[in-house]
Amino acid sequence: MEASAVELDLQRSVQAVLRQLRAQAPDLQSSQGMWRWSLHKKVDRDPGKSPALVRILLRELEKAESEDTRQVVIPLLHTLMYVLTKATGIPEELYQRTYTLCMRLLTLPSPYCTIALDCAIRLKTETAAPGTLYQRLVIAEQNLRSELYPYQERVLLFVDPELVSPSVCSALLLEIEAAQIQQTPEACMRHVVSHTLQAALGEACRTEALQRKLKASPRRALERYFHAVVAAVEQMASEPSSSRVGHLERLEEIYCSLLGPTAAARGRCGGDPLQDRPPNIPLPSPHITLHLWTDEEQLWKELVLFLRPRSLLRLSADLEALDLQGLLPDRTLARESVLSTDSGIERDFPLGAEEPPTTGSPEMEHAGLQRKGGIKKRVWPPDILMPGSWDGPPGLHRRTGRPSGDGELLPGVSRLHTARVLVLGDDRMLGRLARAYHSLRKRETQMFCLTPRLSLQLYYIPVLTPEPPSLDTSRNVDPFILDVITYYVRMGTQPIYFQIYMVKIFFSDLSQDSAEDIFLTELKVKIQESKFPKDVSSPRRRGAVESPGAELSLGYQKALLSHRTREVTISLRATGLVLKALPARDTDDHTCLNVSVTEVVKSSNLTGRSFSTVTNTFRAANIQIQSQDQRLMTLVLDKDNRRTFRDVVRFEVVPCPEPCSGAQKSKGLWLSSHQQEMERTRAKPKPLLMPINTFSGIVQ
Repeated sequence: MEASAVELDLQRSVQAVLRQLRAQAPDLQSSQGMWRWSLHKKVDRDPGKSPALVRILLRELEKAESEDTRQVVIPLLHTLMYVLTKATGIPEELYQRTYTLCMRLLTLPSPYCTIALDCAIRLKTETAAPGTLYQRLVIAEQNLRSELYPYQERVLLFVDPELVSPSVCSALLLEIEAAQIQQTPEACMRHVVSHTLQAALGEACRTEALQRKLKASPRRALERYFHAVVAAVEQMASEPSSSRVGHLERLEEIYCSLLGPTAAARGRCGGDPLQDRPPNIPLPSPHITLHLWTDEEQLWKELVLFLRPRSLLRLSADLEALDLQGLLPDRTLARESVLSTDSGIERDFPLGAEEPPTTGSPEMEHAGLQRKGGIKKRVWPPDILMPGSWDGPPGLHRRTGRPSGDGELLPGVSRLHTARVLVLGDDRMLGRLARAYHSLRKRETQMFCLTPRLSLQLYYIPVLTPEPPSLDTSRNVDPFILDVITYYVRMGTQPIYFQIYMVKIFFSDLSQDSAEDIFLTELKVKIQESKFPKDVSSPRRRGAVESPGAELSLGYQKALLSHRTREVTISLRATGLVLKALPARDTDDHTCLNVSVTEVVKSSNLTGRSFSTVTNTFRAANIQIQSQDQRLMTLVLDKDNRRTFRDVVRFEVVPCPEPCSGAQKSKGLWLSSHQQEMERTRAKPKPLLMPINTFSGIVQ
């Protein structure tokens, strides 16, 4: 296909994506993913189209910037960065144009400036050492062992077997298995070496001959080439002042050792006919595990299993000081008594004995006389239990070269693991995720063994319709679902923080203890037909028409933009209520309850008394509702019939507080009553927010 025809075909595909991004009709918006997927597939099948697609996307981004059509900026940026991560042979001039554009976008409000800054940092790294983005992504997602880039990631896909049919689960499992069969560690290492050498050497690299040589190499030799390439790229990426010529010379040495100096020289001098188009070096999909969510503790167990292999091999002294009973079920594995012959001073240790400190790190700068393994009082950082300390929302403080949400919460303990938890379902699945997240955070206040080393990223794909009738469950499945999941977990870096609400429930039976639960999306209240047992003996006037619903007393704190406290108390007759915690629009406030009350209105006419209903809505920060007559209530949380509470006479809804540790709870025992009151006034409980990653976050 000629160059003009290629550009015309890609231009049509990009325009189709843009039309659907600007469309308001839901039927058009639902197919956005399919058009974007087909656009990426065109480049995957023919990598030679990548420079043309980059030019088209840049042109559309510059046009959107000049016309101030911001709704297409973030999707186009994501598409552009995805192409640049996978492609090789992109001219330097296109990288510079993209970087300049991202720097201009920094003047826009969040989330545009946040995403533009992240793209600019990654572009600067890629131009300094071509192939860095691809290499780091594959190493982390495929859990390839590398001392210079020791990060590991895993995607945990959770589905509810009661919400997703067995045929859909089978199709997902087939796609994941088919991808992982082709993505062996050896194949991924070959991809990294081939992509890096092609990105650095350009047309001088005989990629097809290189791939044949790598495929014929034994595992030990392949690992040697892989580690040599990673070392060259990481040294160049971490030292901006390094010589670009020296970097290319190191990679050329690796290239010559693979193909031999004669074959390599023929490629540089053009002695052999080069391939008409660059060979396809695929970007492997991340390591995904599929789980049927049947147990409340399943998320915790899977996160522990993700961390356990490395913790059994090597534990730093800081981690050994933690309570790891929840991480290692077998107490005999937690610690072994060994004879120590070291001096106990940290600087006397050889560098290879522990995690290798990086150049310029705090460990190297403050390598003074520090006692190793001594008994000392541990002081946790003041914000260790804050939501941001768990997932590390990406923002202006993100560092280059590391996965989002990483960092050090404790000295010497790095977050090398990233668990990307993706749930597939509806509001019921979101509610289950919220309960698991709350349980996990509560458990961490007691054990504190996952938080220092694990970055937890949450994702959600809604399933609103039943399975398509033409779903193919044969072995020849289309990887569309897997590709959509992969694109989402890679490019969805902007979290939206959702308030989790706690409900305390009181029942009509006084002998029954009150119950507590949490919800994320909504709480629905229905009025039962049954009454209190004492109502059986109560007389009713003959001929009286019984009003529908129940007489309710509502007390709530009104949600105001000024955050001032305004208490409201009303009594009314209603047939039902719905408390929604999620806003109707993405730009609304996410930290209040939208309450809809179906109120009963009495009216009198010539035919007698009649009743009608009207729906009233208001916003509340918290609310208490009690039945004033003999009618009881039924509560349904997050539209999940499995979480139904009957015979309720009263309930209270408040923002779920951040779980506090036992040390914080016992602190008040040592304070006087006046000090306790001052402590409560000064330190209000912070609300528990659950971050769910999206492509753009909240667009103001």
